[in-house]
Amino acid sequence: MALATAPPSPARRFSANPFIAFYQSSIGKKIVVALTGLYLVLFVIGHLLGNLEIYLGEDRLNAYAQLLQELGPFLWAERIILILAVIVHIVATIQLTVENLAAKPKKYAKSAHQASTLASRTMIYTGLLVICFVVYHLLQFTLMWTNPEYRNLHDELNRHDVYHMVVLGFRNPWISLFYAAAIFFLATHLSHGFASVTQTLGINNRKIAGFISNGGRWLSWLIFAGYVSIPVTILLGLIK
Repeated sequence: MALATAPPSPARRFSANPFIAFYQSSIGKKIVVALTGLYLVLFVIGHLLGNLEIYLGEDRLNAYAQLLQELGPFLWAERIILILAVIVHIVATIQLTVENLAAKPKKYAKSAHQASTLASRTMIYTGLLVICFVVYHLLQFTLMWTNPEYRNLHDELNRHDVYHMVVLGFRNPWISLFYAAAIFFLATHLSHGFASVTQTLGINNRKIAGFISNGGRWLSWLIFAGYVSIPVTILLGLIK
């Protein structure tokens, strides 16, 4: 008579999945953070290049905005992927932070704190602050919930007048200051992120690691300068 076998536990079923097993490991989470972070950096750069079209005039920026809207489902698919990447990046980062804190003996806490940088110690906080800003930014310019009057802005070709929407938004000094502060936190977050990628990927070559770290730092602050230049030029009256 055959003995009945108990069904595998949920933990065993999950461990049998190679993707879940990979993510459960510390190095797996680090690689996920690095890959999602790289995707988010590429999005930030692409978004910046689109925003900088404001310097080419009203027609150019509005044409670019209309082109994006005409993508329809593809644009929403990209937004969904972006949201998922952000969620995964945040969750994996928090899990790594908790694991690192649990693994460090208390007697070494003081020396580890001194060896780390301010950027590394505040990574999780700057990331969450940036997310709060992104939510508000979407409510203001994408969904237009905070400023429903933006929906009535149209140019001579009856396109949504994104150019004047941006100008009106950043004419408010408090919004511009909030924007600049959020981009500063983003640049700080990115700057440390590039440095940590070399450790995550196990790059031991000093020249390559230094190039990625220093190049990432310069890129982070160029991104900061590019984004912040828009509200600054609007407040100075250079863009009307």
